[in-house]
Amino acid sequence: MKRKLSALLGSLCLVALTACGGSDAATEEVTEETTAAEEATSEVASLAGVCPDTITFQTDWNPESEHGFLYNLVGEGYEVDAAGLRVTGALVSKGQDTGVKVQVRAGGPAVGFTSPTSLMYSDPDIFLAFVSTDGAVQDSGEFPTMTVVAPFNINPQIIMWDPATYPDVKTIADLKATGAKVRYFGGAAYMEYFTANGILDAKQVDGNYDGTPANFVADGGKAAQQGFATSEPYYYQNVLTDWAKPVAYQTIHEAGWTAYAQSLGGKPDVVAANKDCLKLLVPMIQQSQVDYVTDPSRANALILDLVGQYNNGWLYDAGQAAAAVELGLANGLIANSPDGTLGSFDLERVEAFIASAVPVYTKIGAKMKEGITAADIVTNEFIDPTIALP
Repeated sequence: MKRKLSALLGSLCLVALTACGGSDAATEEVTEETTAAEEATSEVASLAGVCPDTITFQTDWNPESEHGFLYNLVGEGYEVDAAGLRVTGALVSKGQDTGVKVQVRAGGPAVGFTSPTSLMYSDPDIFLAFVSTDGAVQDSGEFPTMTVVAPFNINPQIIMWDPATYPDVKTIADLKATGAKVRYFGGAAYMEYFTANGILDAKQVDGNYDGTPANFVADGGKAAQQGFATSEPYYYQNVLTDWAKPVAYQTIHEAGWTAYAQSLGGKPDVVAANKDCLKLLVPMIQQSQVDYVTDPSRANALILDLVGQYNNGWLYDAGQAAAAVELGLANGLIANSPDGTLGSFDLERVEAFIASAVPVYTKIGAKMKEGITAADIVTNEFIDPTIALP
């Protein structure tokens, strides 16, 4: 409407120049308003016709705040498929509809613990999925992926222990001298790394962790176990009434396993065929993480709604959702990369990780790409370097 008004004023000036003598200021004001409106509208690009009509993301767990940057992309009026454990809605960025839909699918126990990479290879509808750097190395020979954005700078995975039982333990390596059992999900390569490098003793690690707090509580904290820095520290102290006290922990990143996690990647052919889409979409994902941790209220409300509607045994409340954001920021997990950008990969770090990981995966018989480098598994091609946490 403002654009038409400006054009109309210009036309009147051509017909009757004398009538426009006093309208210069008004015309300038309308033009300024038009420019401002156009700039506001152009802040978010349309993805229609450039990206798939529905952009599908596969996560690695039930709805939780660690995935908030994805749920933050889901607009109002979303549709929930409780049986399929997925939500679909307009894909929004900065509150604006981008012209396509987004679907976020739950993972982990919701899909029988099938990895997001396996799901992506079996279902062509999945556009991007959660891909960790260690998983990308391990699968590089048979199921290669290209990871395009890292909303988490540090992997939130931890080993935790009871500080009352082990007051002298400050790091994961300190657990070795105690001989304490360390429970983890079997098959995790970081544990192979810890035992191969003498950080922990192979005799003390136990790959039978089932994801519940039952054994940790039952043995009174005599054993350590894996967890997330964004989850267990709050949950065990504030929600788990059978424990209700602090736990101590260290990230596996600090202990030397520096893989990126909670990152998004796709099959290399899909990434190559959708570069125009990713040039627009990846900055939206970056911005969504910034917006989410600045104000997580809307996305957390969606997460809690999904937990209730899915009703699959996953327990998650508003306190946990809010604490996850706070802990992610406080622990430096959600943070700018060394280059000052939110979401970019530190390629030197990736190369160093590959050097550490290849011997581990060789030992367990993984089929990796020969001579694998950072360029084979991650890219900053689509990253907007101007997007960062303040």
